[in-house]
Formats: sequence, C-alpha cells, structure tokens
Amino acid sequence: MLALALSGGGARGIAHLGVLAAMDALQLPVGRLAGVSSGAIAGVFYAAGFAPAEILRMLTSVRIARLTRLSLSRYGLLNLAAVEQLFISYLGADVTFADLRLPLTLIATDLTEGVSVEFSEGPLIPPLLASAAVPILYRPVEYQGRQLVDGGLLNNLPVSAVQGRGMPVIGVNCNPSNRAARITTFRSLIERVLHLAISTNTTASKQHCDLLLEPEQLRTYRPLQYRQAQTLFNIGYHHTMEKAEALTALVG
Repeated sequence: MLALALSGGGARGIAHLGVLAAMDALQLPVGRLAGVSSGAIAGVFYAAGFAPAEILRMLTSVRIARLTRLSLSRYGLLNLAAVEQLFISYLGADVTFADLRLPLTLIATDLTEGVSVEFSEGPLIPPLLASAAVPILYRPVEYQGRQLVDGGLLNNLPVSAVQGRGMPVIGVNCNPSNRAARITTFRSLIERVLHLAISTNTTASKQHCDLLLEPEQLRTYRPLQYRQAQTLFNIGYHHTMEKAEALTALVG
C-alpha cells in the first residue's frame, strides 16, 4: 500500500488526476490519502470511488464562471455557494469521511489561531470547502468554531498527515518553481507572491517523502488555466508512468 500527499495548485492540481490514473494503470495500491485545496478535491473524489478520467470529465463539463460569482463580502470576493452545491450534487449533502472507500485527511488553515488543521472524520463537505477556500478570493468557512481557509497557506504538501502509517509516502507537488517567471501585471504579481510563499512551506515536507512526484512541465502553467485540463492531466499521467519502476519497488 502507498500513502499519497496531494498538494494544492489551482488548475495545476488537475495533474493529480493523471497521477492517480497512472497509479491505477500500474495497479499500485493506494492505502491512504491526504490533500490540500485542489489536491483535496482530487483526493475526495478518488476516495469516493470516482475514476480519475471520470473526475476530469466532471471538471471539464463545469462552467468555471459559475463557480466564481462575486459575493461582495467583507471577507472574500467570490461566493462558495455554487462550489458547495457542485460537491453536494456528486457526493451528497450528508456524506461523511466514513462513507469513503479510502482513509482521507483534508488540511485547512485556522486563520485566527494561525495553525494547520487536519480533518479525517465527521461531515466531509465543510472541510473540503475550507481546504479549497483561497484567502481573499473566497470568504473563510466557519466550521467547528473556527474560521478556515485554504490549507496550502501553511501546509501545501501534507506529508505529515500520512506519515507513520506503515506505508511508503508519495508526495505529489504540482507547484514546481518557475525561475523564468515574468511579472508583467498585478495578477501575475499576486500569483508569484502566493507561489513563493506556498513553495517555501513545502521544503521540509519534501524531505520526508519516500518518493516525490513533481512534474517540471507544470511550472509554466498558471493557477487558473482550467482550459488546459486535458494537458495537465496528461502531464501528471506521463510523469508518473516514467516513475513506474521506482513506485513498483516501494510496494515490492
């Protein structure tokens, strides 16, 4: 069995689906998952029994504009209501972690305490929304007396959540550094600042992986390039297939 830690990364996180598809093709057993932000979404649907290619079809059939409606809130620019309804339509309103076919941990950030928070039991939808609630863009999710936002803010590669389980740990990082990035607009400035902050908090986690999957081709893609979904999926798939020998050795 292998334990997978799936990073956040916006659209780049679609590569996780390619990684999971390759794992299935290689018949490598996944025993546990931990996810942050887009990695949380991929992890939840995979743990719920959806095939990676099916998740990709679901994603590409959704109008992204529908999920980015203005909320005019003091705490965020966009409304999570449409995202919540999308999750509920596929997973059910009352779905819990216990309903999943694989053990899963989701990571969010408590804004008030300034700590990373792990969720692995109870209702599934609130922690999933919290893990993907990018600060400033989305309002915080109020849950269990906490104000929660994107887990990647403090822990974008949740290796700690799957360590010590008696399984080799595979870290999947969808945010390789792009040293040739050009800062030409305010948007690109924000993206670069967030990327650098998130990359810094993954450094220690990478050292604790038995194997790190970090497709270098992802470095040139932007966090909102969802129209490149199939390409991003393929990058994750082919990168994992290239690591087939190393992955097989870990379960042998």
